[in-house]
Amino acid sequence: MEFDGPWALHLPGMSVELTMLAFALVLALVQLLIASRMNNGQRGVVWNLGPRDGEPPPVGKVAARMERARRNYMETFPIFAATILALAVLFKHNAWTVYASEIFVVARVLYVPLYAFGVYGLRTLVWLIATVALVILVIALFLAQ
Repeated sequence: MEFDGPWALHLPGMSVELTMLAFALVLALVQLLIASRMNNGQRGVVWNLGPRDGEPPPVGKVAARMERARRNYMETFPIFAATILALAVLFKHNAWTVYASEIFVVARVLYVPLYAFGVYGLRTLVWLIATVALVILVIALFLAQ
């Protein structure tokens, strides 16, 4: 049974879930590059080239938020990746796994600017939506196909 629908996005030869994993990998890289560039740019060449012992020099609010957003993402990304890979190995593909994987990635993409701009409340709601989608994916591992 196919659950991709006419609007579902997937790369050639990949399920929607594996495509979302590929996009999630890109997001991880983008967040790493943004946070690193912002933080290292504000700390200066001497700090960046040195051994980075001790407390790092302070950075601005947005740079600090981008680093926290990156760390937050890296707390959930391994769970998402492992779950998507396990679902693929077990051939568990249904509407729940498709929609939950899409919702997770979209919510995590939206989370970055919401955190960067310090949007109160909505950032937390978007995080919660992504987390619920992740829980749905984990539950799908334990359900019969």
